[in-house]
Amino acid sequence: MSRCNVLCLTVFFLGIFFSPVETNAQDTTGTGAIAGVVITHDKKPGLAVTVCLVDSIRCVLSDETGKFRLADVRSGAYRLEITPPGEPPFTSEPIDVRAGLDAIVEIVLPPASAVQQTVTVTAPAFVTSEEVKTSGFLIRPIQIRENAGALQDVSRYLQTLPGVVIGTNDFRNDIIVRGGSPLENLFIVDNIEIPNINAFANFASAGGTVSILDTELIQDVTFLTGGYPAPYINRVSSVLQIAQREGDRERVRGRATLGFAGAGAIFEGPLSKGRGSWVVSARRSFLDVFTKDVGFGGVPVLYTLNAKAVYDVTPFDRLWLVNVSGVDRIRLGLTENTDPDEGLADFDIRYQGWRSATGLNWQRVFGTRGVGLLSVTHSEASVTSTVKDLVRDGVPAPGVPVEEIIDQGPLVFTEGSRESETTFKYDLTTYATMMGRRNKIQVGGSVKMFRLNYDIGSPLGDDSPFSVQPGLNAFTLDRSFTAYQSGAYLQGTMDVTPRLNLTWGGRLDHYQYIGHTRLSPRAGASFRVNDRMTWNASYGQYYQQPFFLFLAAFPENERLKPFKSEHVVSGVTYLPTDSVRVTLEGYYKRYADYPVSTQFPTLSLANVGDTFNVREVLFPMASEGRGRAFGLEAFIEKAPGGRWYGQANVSVARSEQAGFEGKLRPGSFDYPFVVNVTGGVNLTPKWLASSRASWLGGRPYTPFDAALSASVGRGIFDLSRVNAERAPAYFRLDLRVQRTFAWKRPFVLFAGIQNITNRINFSAYTWNRRTNTVRFQEQQGLFPILGFEWKF
Repeated sequence: MSRCNVLCLTVFFLGIFFSPVETNAQDTTGTGAIAGVVITHDKKPGLAVTVCLVDSIRCVLSDETGKFRLADVRSGAYRLEITPPGEPPFTSEPIDVRAGLDAIVEIVLPPASAVQQTVTVTAPAFVTSEEVKTSGFLIRPIQIRENAGALQDVSRYLQTLPGVVIGTNDFRNDIIVRGGSPLENLFIVDNIEIPNINAFANFASAGGTVSILDTELIQDVTFLTGGYPAPYINRVSSVLQIAQREGDRERVRGRATLGFAGAGAIFEGPLSKGRGSWVVSARRSFLDVFTKDVGFGGVPVLYTLNAKAVYDVTPFDRLWLVNVSGVDRIRLGLTENTDPDEGLADFDIRYQGWRSATGLNWQRVFGTRGVGLLSVTHSEASVTSTVKDLVRDGVPAPGVPVEEIIDQGPLVFTEGSRESETTFKYDLTTYATMMGRRNKIQVGGSVKMFRLNYDIGSPLGDDSPFSVQPGLNAFTLDRSFTAYQSGAYLQGTMDVTPRLNLTWGGRLDHYQYIGHTRLSPRAGASFRVNDRMTWNASYGQYYQQPFFLFLAAFPENERLKPFKSEHVVSGVTYLPTDSVRVTLEGYYKRYADYPVSTQFPTLSLANVGDTFNVREVLFPMASEGRGRAFGLEAFIEKAPGGRWYGQANVSVARSEQAGFEGKLRPGSFDYPFVVNVTGGVNLTPKWLASSRASWLGGRPYTPFDAALSASVGRGIFDLSRVNAERAPAYFRLDLRVQRTFAWKRPFVLFAGIQNITNRINFSAYTWNRRTNTVRFQEQQGLFPILGFEWKF
């Protein structure tokens, strides 16, 4: 990058930080809004009605259609003071405001002769902000906690949404969005960018087995799957934003929980007589208390800690401190009880790791002029692991003790690595009048510093199924270095006409380590056909630097470029009722400069992202890959509230990727037809039942060359048929029931069964080196769940 480019980015960022313009925080953990309409008792628009936040100077007037909007409202509960022209004011009941969301309400004025001088305000319905034009989903905690298949894991719930599918194994919680890779998703928790929110993860993956987030602390989840706005950085497929709730500002209280992620407790209470609050969640897995082997040679052990403190320094200044941490360890592989035909019988794998992310945010409200949000965050992660290949030098003779087999097994992979990331970020919004209309201008910038410390060895290389030659790409990586990334964005949103709203903008990012700068334009439009139907469209270019581990593994990989994804999305949204939403959306994604293998012409990194096996994804690469994904998604949702809630979706899609040779083939996550149905129903005030059904058309796979594989004693792909075969369709039905006991302290007991039909779903074909034959690897079978929650 030239000196001018560096200077321009620096000056732009400093200008954003110190500019004295009217501002408004962009992030979902900043502020929200109260918007709606005022109508009279005889259903006419309430014109020029003054709507104020009680005990503040924040007021707006309703327009000729009765509509109003109070923007930049800090999250919390507020009463509205409503004053019709020439009449006394009335006060509403409290209205919840969620950060980053619009609370949509309807205010019905009483007749002037009414004895009861109150107004009627509907309970708020929350929607994503106006700059999100397409592919946005707002998820409430109840939908995650009570979902039959999610295991109280936000990532697993997302797998039921349109355009999102599982990877090669449903033991993992990878998010694969619209034909992309699991490596392409951005995670943000309370304005903290977290590289990975999952346990049992490595530096070559963005997924894991279970989330380290406690769903009991989640307030809202916003998930964007395409065409998202300019503030979002360095990911090309999706954005997952999570806002955690505050603690109780009135009294100390707690609850105990037990579920799939372990047993734990939550405590919360006030700070400084209600000027702030704190909340802490701590959990630990418990299976190791009862057994040393759950069927794969060991027991996962996981500790998690989630904490948040909020403090209102002044009426205009709020601080919040957040921490998300997890510590985990696991052993996989051969034991005395392992079936030799299982793939894990060939290995001894030992893993331990930890990850922690902490962020401090300062929010400054400039009266009626807006809000600024400054954040300083630091995340760190460590992974230590070893892998022994117990049959690399031949199948052990019968009768040899397991301990001896493991002791003599060759060490094929070791890792003791650490990554850290420190980010300084500031977000602003200003309002300007253009063409006679109010224009919302958002600007922001960030500087990131990465500290990388890799100690990785693959002394015997990888026996790749793409080559007959064994032991390819042996390497030793013992290196520490520092890298930087800086970025800035500009975005505007305005009503061009009463029906047409436009969002425009872009971002400029500099990737110091690989020496590239990229400009990413973004645009979106929303046209209100009528009060119930809206047409939406968006366009954007998105760039992502390959993970540092990929860049550092081989010298030629440092020449990789940021890979690119171009999104075009359009669709319609129809609201038959206030609680039901129907959408039909089509999309097209085009990939360029994707990292691909220089040794295996058909292999793209886009096809190998959901794995625990780090060796198989570390190879020399070049930015010569391309790809595309396109599809049509139909979605219907009944929001929580009332007796039942749920959602169903149908997706028809194609995903194709090309390796170094340039020929487009079906991608590894190309599910051509997907159907999801999930929801819950209150059978009685104390009983709740929920279910989830998923059907995915068979994904592609590459068959083995049986004769060649048998001759060399390991699996070798038939490279003339890369992803040319289709697996059987995937189907899973999950059920869950919940009973609430109304004792002095509420107690909730839940139980369920995943894959209740015990369907044998395809995961992969692997090569059994003990029998020198193909092995069918299945996904999760029938799996019971049981847990409870006790509030005290």
